[in-house]
Amino acid sequence: MQLSTKVRYAARAMIELTNKYNNEPIQLNDVACSQDISVKYLEQVMAPLRARGFVRTQKGSRGGYHLAVEPSKITLYDIVESIEGSLSPVACVDSDLYCDRIEKCVTRSVWTGVRDAIKKELESKTLEDLAKEQEKLNGI
Repeated sequence: MQLSTKVRYAARAMIELTNKYNNEPIQLNDVACSQDISVKYLEQVMAPLRARGFVRTQKGSRGGYHLAVEPSKITLYDIVESIEGSLSPVACVDSDLYCDRIEKCVTRSVWTGVRDAIKKELESKTLEDLAKEQEKLNGI
């Protein structure tokens, strides 16, 4: 299983918004430039995050994007799920309706364990954590 480029870009953009959390809203163009992402593509990336209420936009000359939720309350899992949807490696882990062999399937518990391990790891990192790690990498 591989996560999409959209997820990687969403995480980078959200970390950038975290770094400016207490400041004025950021123009999407500025985020795109600093992260080497196309503005049009970044607009598509941000749409599901806005729909989930993690970011909001402000119109006008001093407008732009900013976090709608504290960085300590948004996990990497929240971002991934907003962009990708379910992280289950197979559909039957999310719903019993996909398979009539659930009671007899020896691998379903393995697939559930894979999903749970990925979810646990992603939930262990908040935007606040990631922004601090990014600052260390940048020598700030």
